Amino acid sequence: YGQLHACEIEAARHAATALGATEHRVFELDLAPLAASALTRADIEVPKDRSLAQIATPGDVPSTYVPARNTVLLSLALAWAETLGARDLFVGVNVLDASGYPDCRPEFVAAFTQLANVATRAGGFVVHAPLIQMTKAQIIQRGMQLGIDYSRTHSCYAPSSDGRACGRCDACALRRKGFIDAGVADPTRYAS
Repeated sequence: YGQLHACEIEAARHAATALGATEHRVFELDLAPLAASALTRADIEVPKDRSLAQIATPGDVPSTYVPARNTVLLSLALAWAETLGARDLFVGVNVLDASGYPDCRPEFVAAFTQLANVATRAGGFVVHAPLIQMTKAQIIQRGMQLGIDYSRTHSCYAPSSDGRACGRCDACALRRKGFIDAGVADPTRYAS
C-alpha cells in the first residue's frame, strides 16, 4: 500500500508459505499520494515513546493511521474472492490494545460485509475478523497454540534498515506488553 518498509511484505510472504497458501500475490499499490500517514510518507513522524495510557486515549488517531487502507485492501480481497468463487474474507484487525484506528472496529467490519454483499454480482460474502476483540496477550497465546513463529512476524512502524523493530513506536510498545501479559518470551529483535 506504499508503506515505507518492506518488512511487512516479507512477513506476509513467510506467513503464506508457512500456512500452505495455494497462492500469495504481491503487487504495487501506492496509497502515499492519496493517504498521508507516517507509514507512507517519510515527512510525517511516527509517534514514539508514548505511554500505554497515551496510546489508548479514546478518540486519538495517531499519524500512523493510513486513511482507507483497510477499505482498499479489503476491496481488493473482495474482487479476488469473487473471481475465485470464494465467499469468506479474513482481516487481522484488532480493536483492543490498539491505537484507535477507525477501520479496526467491529462497525467497520459489519459495514464492509454489508457493502460486499450489495457491491458484487455474487453476494453471500462474510468478512471474518477473528482477532478483533482479543487482547494482544490473547492473540499471542492463541498463536503459540497454533505454532506461530513470532520471530518471523512484524509489528513495528519504524523498523531499522536491517529490519529490527525500533522498540519505541506504539506498535512495539503494544507488542512488548502483549508478550509480557501472555507470559511468553518476546523473540522480536529490537534496535533499542
